[in-house]
Amino acid sequence: MNKGKNIVWGLVLIVVGIILAGNALNLFNVNLFFKGWWTLFIIVPSLFGIVSDREKTGSIITLIIGVLLLLSCQNVIDFDVIWKLIVPVIIIGIGLSLIFKNSISKDFVKVEKVGEEVFATFSGQDIKVADEFKGTNLNAIFGGIKLDLRDAKIKKDVVITTTSIFGGIDIIFPEGVNVKVASTSIFGGVDGKKIKENTDKGPTILVNAVCIFGGVEIK
Repeated sequence: MNKGKNIVWGLVLIVVGIILAGNALNLFNVNLFFKGWWTLFIIVPSLFGIVSDREKTGSIITLIIGVLLLLSCQNVIDFDVIWKLIVPVIIIGIGLSLIFKNSISKDFVKVEKVGEEVFATFSGQDIKVADEFKGTNLNAIFGGIKLDLRDAKIKKDVVITTTSIFGGIDIIFPEGVNVKVASTSIFGGVDGKKIKENTDKGPTILVNAVCIFGGVEIK
């Protein structure tokens, strides 16, 4: 997925470079810096996310916010109205994400029941698992959670459900497991080099994430 995003941004930069070169050589005159040009850095990734991501809620909400900001810069809609709309849109997005986050794993049939619930609100939690692991719920709200599974015994496929709202969650996985990710993200996301999909060997861990101005790091 990251490779595809890099290709898109690479193409965008190439087009920008061609336009700048053409303007410098007086071959044409294209104004890149129109009112609200910076909103393209919100709109373009959102469009790409709608097309490529499995879960599109976050991308749709981000696209709406980007378009509203662009319309405001173009004096189509008053900025005061935009500001009044952005907050409800984000709140609605958070609500929808929290309601539907557990339905993401409905096609992930061989899973263990989720175990203990962990909360970090304006605080931090550092958890190391050394016995059998059957999944968990991690909730970081204006806080942080570190979950270390390197010594955990994972015998079957399990689900880790995460919610990070203005917070961060780090998950350290052991070797020999497959990691799949299903996420709904609004100004946040899931990142990591240990995401492995479509591998038959070893148990599979599904990270079912909701990221609102927050993130999950897979290590």
